[in-house]
Parts: sequence; C-alpha cells; structure tokens
Amino acid sequence: MLIDNIVVAFASVFTAYNMMLMALGAFTGLIAGAIPGFTITMAVVLTLPFTFGMEPISGLATMLGVYVGSTTGGMFACALIGIPGTPSSIATTFDAFPMARNGRPGLAVGIGIWASFFGGIISAVLLAVLAPTLALVGLEFGPWDYFMLIAFSLTMAASLSGEAMLKGLIAGTLGLLLACVGEDTINGVARFTYGIEPLKSGFAFLPVLVGLFAFSQLLSDLSDTEKAKVPMLPKGSQIARVEHRAAIRELVIHWTSLVRCSLIGLFIGILPALGGSISNILAWDQERKASKTPERFGTGIPEGVIASESANNATSGGALITMMALGIPGDIVTAIMLGALTIHNIAPSPTFISTQPQLAYGIIIAYFLANFVSLALCVPALRTFVTLMRIPLYAMASVILFYCAVGVFSLDNSLFDVWTLLVFGVIGFMLSKFKFPLAPMILGVVLGPVAESNLSRSLATSDDLSLFFTRPWSLFFFVVAVFSIVFPWYQAARGKARWAEFFMPALAIVLAVPTGMMGGMFRTSAAAALLGFGLWRTVRQFHQPAPAGRWNWFTSRRG
Repeated sequence: MLIDNIVVAFASVFTAYNMMLMALGAFTGLIAGAIPGFTITMAVVLTLPFTFGMEPISGLATMLGVYVGSTTGGMFACALIGIPGTPSSIATTFDAFPMARNGRPGLAVGIGIWASFFGGIISAVLLAVLAPTLALVGLEFGPWDYFMLIAFSLTMAASLSGEAMLKGLIAGTLGLLLACVGEDTINGVARFTYGIEPLKSGFAFLPVLVGLFAFSQLLSDLSDTEKAKVPMLPKGSQIARVEHRAAIRELVIHWTSLVRCSLIGLFIGILPALGGSISNILAWDQERKASKTPERFGTGIPEGVIASESANNATSGGALITMMALGIPGDIVTAIMLGALTIHNIAPSPTFISTQPQLAYGIIIAYFLANFVSLALCVPALRTFVTLMRIPLYAMASVILFYCAVGVFSLDNSLFDVWTLLVFGVIGFMLSKFKFPLAPMILGVVLGPVAESNLSRSLATSDDLSLFFTRPWSLFFFVVAVFSIVFPWYQAARGKARWAEFFMPALAIVLAVPTGMMGGMFRTSAAAALLGFGLWRTVRQFHQPAPAGRWNWFTSRRG
C-alpha cells in the first residue's frame, strides 16, 4: 500500500505541467530570494493568489519551488554584494563575502549552491521518514493538547523577537484578535463587525497576508527616496564563473560539517515557529565551536558557507514535517501553505498522511524534486539577478504592487479585499517602524481559528480546566511555552548571572514529569534520562566555582 501510494503520488507530481510550474516557481524564488528586502515569505505570498485556481498538488508544487528557490537564492547577494538576500542567509555573509573579496566569488557561490542542494536532499529524505512517525504521535493529541501546542508556537515566535519579546506577544495577540473578526464558527454570532457587512465573513487570509508582508515591505523599501532611485549593482558589474568542481570537492572534504549542520537545520525546522533565520546562525556558531581553528571563521572559509546554507535549506524539510504531521506550521512560510490548503478544504492533521496519502506523499516528492530543479536553474537565475539589480527599486516595487492588487482582487472579485490589503500594509509598515515583529501576528491569524475550535471542543467535552495541565502532552507544551517566554532573559544572562546556569537543568527536570506520564518503555527511559541529566547538571553547577569570584544570581555583576 505504501509503495502504491508513493508511485501514484510521483505520477501526479512528475507531469510536464507540474514540473513547468515548479521550474517557474523555483526560478522566481531564486531571483526573489537573492534581492535584499524581498524575503522568502514575500515571494511565497506573491505566488499564493496564482495557485488558487490550480489543483492542490499543482499549487503546492509551485509554492514549494518558490520556497526552495528563495532559500537557495538568498546566498547570491551574500557572496556578491555582502548583503543577505533573506534573513535565513545572514550567516552566509560571514564567510561567503570575504571569500569573494579574496578573489574566489565563483567558489563562494558554488559552495552555497551545492550545500543548499545537499541540505535540502537530506531533509527531504528525513521528511519522508519522520513525518509518518510524528503523525502517529499526533494521534495521541486531544483538543487540550492542540490548544497548548498552539500556545507554545505563539510564545516561541514571540520569544525569538529578541529584546522585543513583549512586542512579539502583543503582535501574536493582535493576530488572534483578527482571527476572531466575523461570525463565530460554533454558534454563528457576529463579532467585531460593527455593522460592516463584508466583515461578517471575517478578514480574508490572503489580503491580510499580502498587506502585512508584501505591501508593508514595499513601503519600507521606498521610504528612503534616494536609495529607491539607485540600483544596488553598478552597470559594469559582472558575475564570475561558478566553480562547481572545486565546490563539490570542498563539500566532500567537509562532509561531516554538511551532515551535522543539515541535522541542526532539520531539528530547528521541526520546532514550531523557528525557521531558517534561526537555524543558519545557530549552525554557523556550532560549526565554529566544533572547529579546531575557530578563529578562521568569518575570514572566508568553506566550512562557514557550508554550515549556513545546508542548515537553512534543511530547515524547510523540518518545517514541512510539523505542518504535515500535526497541522502546525514549522515556520511562517509553511503557515502560508497551511492557509492555502485550508482554502482548498484540506486540513493537515495527524490523520492527513493516512487519509490523503497521495497528496501527502506528493508534497514530499514535490519538495524532493524542487531541490533538483533549483540546482539546475541556479546559474541562469544568478545572471538574471545581476541584471535586475541594475533596475531602480521604485520601478520594481511598482510592478510588484500592481500584481499584489490584481492577485488579491481576483480571489473573490472583491474591492473590499484590495482595501484590506492597503490597510494592513499600512498597519504592517507602522508595526515594523515601531519594531513589532510581524511573524507572531501572522501565526496568530493562521492558528487563531484552530486554537478557538480546539478550545471549544475541549470545553464541550469537559468543564474540568485542570485537563489543560494534567494531560501529558498538554502539560509538556505548557512547560516548554513557559520556558520559551523566559528564554530571552536566559540568553542575555548566560555566562553572566548565576541563575542562567540552572535554566537548562531545570527544563530537563520539569520535562521529565510529563514525559514519564506518557507511559511506555521508550518514554519512561527518556524521562529517566532527562531527570538524571537535570540532576547531574544541577549538582555539578552547585559544586563548580564561579570564575573571578561569586556570580550575582540576578544580574551580570560579580561580587
């Protein structure tokens, strides 16, 4: 049965029409990802309106092509102009640009291309293996567990807003509030409509998304009028020949770095709401710490480029695992895909792979093939990118805004949706100006209805509120949600305040409780391991003297 489903799924994906759409999406994504300011999210958002008239597998193949292409294309700008094309390629700039300035731009681009490809392939293989297994775990979830999982996703997204964690929580709450506008799906009561007829059906997902991410980004880019008139690359700029053989040779030499950082990226992708912007920096940092010559990182060495590019592409597969197995987006891009699936009346959940195996395995196969398509199109996309970078930004932004409006209007032929796009574009621009992160807000919009339905189901099943804290999985997600809120303070205090040394041991000890409650030999053993690790680290920290005197428990000052 499994082989039959895979064969049928492969046949449905590997058609001339779908491969053409995937190639078009990958080519567009490579260019969009390479242009600084035009993020992966923006590229997928702009593609979304054109996929609604397609079959689900065709639309997903197109978006996956854009997703993989944008993640790969981000390193073009890193190597050639020293500016990250996307947030998920920030760490690539640390070594790719110095390598290019040292006279090897072709090698820097080549290593980035092949590291991205192999990182994506590794995560695609593990996607096929891990998604069905995680789906079986998801079958244990009740509405209480799903509600706490969504709470964890939102707090995680907010906690990664750095110093603006409170603003991240506010943005997530605002997204949840927007999800409440319209008629209640349970009893049909209109909420927050204020007598406006179009609001009874709530805000359409696409106009809100395009406004917050695409239009607001264009407003931000065009706010500096002088910068908008000047192309990023001078007219005389040329690209070097990509050194494919030398790049592959470097990947063979540093294959352990490739595998290790791909696994780091996959793990980060599986965790809800993290994404490539975290994984590429974390992988680069971990690779530097594992190196025998960490001082060479940042000077233009191959390991630095391999670490960042393999990790951010592997993160895509991890995010798809969470979306397909649990129905929870692993990052903001898979949140958009989740919204696109719901428009097609398809709701990913733990039963998604078993009830719709052809579509589920079609997504896996499409992601696998998208990496090959992106690899094949990298060189022509690189040449096109250099040409486009000579066009003033205001001209490019005008065309993109036109397509935004047309795509939103064509969804329901509604002028109200166009106004929604404009209003939320201004809201997104103002939020960005005041340093409010937009990702938690979008997650709130996407996950709000899911949270509300599961909260209603849980209260309809039982009025015992203690179930949110006594069920094993619900307690597990509650614990990690609380610790994720404290995480920014832990990062700031690590190595400075005494209490930070006990953060991870405390997390391990507390997580041992719900893990042990789940029962089974494996989980009981895992709980024992967590408890043992936490106690060992706690005792060790108490007996380990603080360097240069006693550390203050609550501040970075030492006594």
